[in-house]
Amino acid sequence: MLGFSALELARLQFAFTVSFHIIFPAITIGLASFLVVLEALWLIRKKTVYLELFDFWSKIFAVNFGMGVVSGLVLAYEFGTNWSGFSQFAGAVTGPLLTYEVLTAFFLEAGFLGVMLFGRQKVGPGLHMFATAMVALGTLISTTWILASNSWMQTPQGFEIINGRVVPTDWLAVIFNPSFPYRLAHMTLAAYLSTALFVGAGAAWHLLRGHSTPAIRKMLSMALWMLLFVAPIQMFVGDAHGLNTLKYQPAKIAAIEGHWENDPGATSLPLIAFGIPDMAAEETKYAIEIPYLGSLILTHTLHGKIPGLKEFAPEDRPNSTIIFFTFRIMVGLGICMLLLGAWGAYLRWRGKLYESKWFLIFALCMGPAGLIAVLAGWITTEVGRQPWVVYGILRTQDAASNHSALTLSITLIMFIVIYFFVFGTGIAFMLKMVAQGPKEFGDDGPPHAAGQVGRPSRPLSAAPDNIDPTPVHRTSEV
Repeated sequence: MLGFSALELARLQFAFTVSFHIIFPAITIGLASFLVVLEALWLIRKKTVYLELFDFWSKIFAVNFGMGVVSGLVLAYEFGTNWSGFSQFAGAVTGPLLTYEVLTAFFLEAGFLGVMLFGRQKVGPGLHMFATAMVALGTLISTTWILASNSWMQTPQGFEIINGRVVPTDWLAVIFNPSFPYRLAHMTLAAYLSTALFVGAGAAWHLLRGHSTPAIRKMLSMALWMLLFVAPIQMFVGDAHGLNTLKYQPAKIAAIEGHWENDPGATSLPLIAFGIPDMAAEETKYAIEIPYLGSLILTHTLHGKIPGLKEFAPEDRPNSTIIFFTFRIMVGLGICMLLLGAWGAYLRWRGKLYESKWFLIFALCMGPAGLIAVLAGWITTEVGRQPWVVYGILRTQDAASNHSALTLSITLIMFIVIYFFVFGTGIAFMLKMVAQGPKEFGDDGPPHAAGQVGRPSRPLSAAPDNIDPTPVHRTSEV
């Protein structure tokens, strides 16, 4: 297929399937915590606007949760089918960690999801709030185990290699490996920001169409508060993560920066704002440099330096051409998030938050920005780890199964067709739900759901049977 080797096709297949999967957990993590906040505010303030938003976003959460579960199952099979060498070598570590994720997180989410979606009229408000909190906790526990496993692959510790296989010797060192805290915080905050942008874009879409209801305004307001406070925190966490990566994976940082060698006569390291890294020529062409800024960002001094890519063997270098740009996409979108939050705060102060057309257009355009940044960050992390699956221990070429390029080409094409059909349909359905908008309950709250007895407890059954993309809340018509 297009001249790719079997190894390259195996990597492309996993990259494609995990890229589809990662967007759903990112929204699931953020929406689950958002639902906890909404229900808590409803119980404390007794304002129906919070219950309207909870009812609205819980249905979207159910659809997203279902797609996340289905897309995640494929990845577990791929470890065995395409990466059997990795499973045989490191299964003693990754297997238990993923099992813990199922036992502690997925069972917790599945156990309380039905109560959260269908149990409002069947249990008391306190128990329903508890169920919602347990679902949110389950998403965070799931994130913890998944990031522990992936972080161990980035910075492995707490093991010995016996007879060519990894044997854990210290589970605390395995789980709390050097990059784990930074990557867990970075991913969790990224999920919150992605959800805030998604929610804010939905509100902006309705406001641009003239549907300025209390629920819609509250959606935008809460999303912008999240951006205003979390986006700057994410910048600090990202900086700490970068320093940790420089310590344990210096080749990755050199590739991200397009930095090939240190000039013996230079007293500082410039930041390459733009350029085109050329792996064959071992240089970054058309480089636009900002003096001293590289030293300041990477070492927090004006005269610090980092190893250049030429200090590493050619076979141990990550592909700088890819991660140089994906990293800048992630950072650029992060700056746009900061700008959106600051602009929103200014308009809130001026009392024009819900009327500024250009601001609402910007908020709408930023809707997918969080998910794009997550994908760009994931590509930076994973491609930057190459040519290793377990950094410094197991090479990617030794982890792959013995499949032909033809076999992997056929399965990759099948995945592309099926994924775009199944998940494309699901995403379109979810966006139609967003376009419908939250329903107004009135001062007395939602009508009593007397007909809920015997309703199925499947996640997708929380979604309405018919979706009318025309919003419920309309302005007066002539």
